[in-house]
Amino acid sequence: MKRVRPQALESALARGSVDFGSLGEVTLRALTQLLGEPSAVQPSKQHSIALLRLGDDRLAISVEELSANQEVVVKGVGPQVARLPGILGATVLGDGQVVLIINPVQLIAHAPDPQPGGDDARAAAPDRAAGATIMVVDDSLTVRRVTQRLLERNGYRVITAKDGVDALREMKEERPDVMLVDIEMPRMDGYELARNVRGAAALRSTPMIMITSRTAEKHRRLALEIGVDEYLGKPYKEEELLRLVRQYATKGRGTK
Repeated sequence: MKRVRPQALESALARGSVDFGSLGEVTLRALTQLLGEPSAVQPSKQHSIALLRLGDDRLAISVEELSANQEVVVKGVGPQVARLPGILGATVLGDGQVVLIINPVQLIAHAPDPQPGGDDARAAAPDRAAGATIMVVDDSLTVRRVTQRLLERNGYRVITAKDGVDALREMKEERPDVMLVDIEMPRMDGYELARNVRGAAALRSTPMIMITSRTAEKHRRLALEIGVDEYLGKPYKEEELLRLVRQYATKGRGTK
């Protein structure tokens, strides 16, 4: 958790991410935004930003207030509420207040993108050299959606796959200009996918950027030996990823 001033929060919300020190830039949304409500920063108070983690997924949310941890009994809700994204159930507090229990990480896929405007949004302006097709291969739905939104916001067309098997099946229909590949995935991991791509005559020239939480040198070295073009650790910096995608998209389109 971190406390931020209103001006800093407005800037971070505009670009859709916040700096969490050693973790780098983490995707940021206002809790009201995730719930589909208007989001306004009160200028008269400091605001709290909570960091949520689910496996390799990270999401920062800004909230008006944080209370102490509580143990609660989760109760079921009616079908009209249960089908809403991110609703886990409800509970009754000691004072009789009924409170919904949500999973904000699930809500990120439904959050609107930051609106353009101002200096911070200028960095996320569409890449005029874009238009290429990028494949995002990751078993995390959140990672796929966040990366897809970043790329589409910058003018790229995106196709997604949840693991290597899914990716190879997709590439029978369409070869992407660039592949963004995770390592740890079910059925077929990133290493095996890279071997398959480099071993197929029709696919072997496709640029591959591996994005993974495995940052040890031995993992990076193995990926490069297999034929991966670039190796990025999670969380990546958006500017660096976009630079590499732009660089390799031109190469990928030229080899089709």
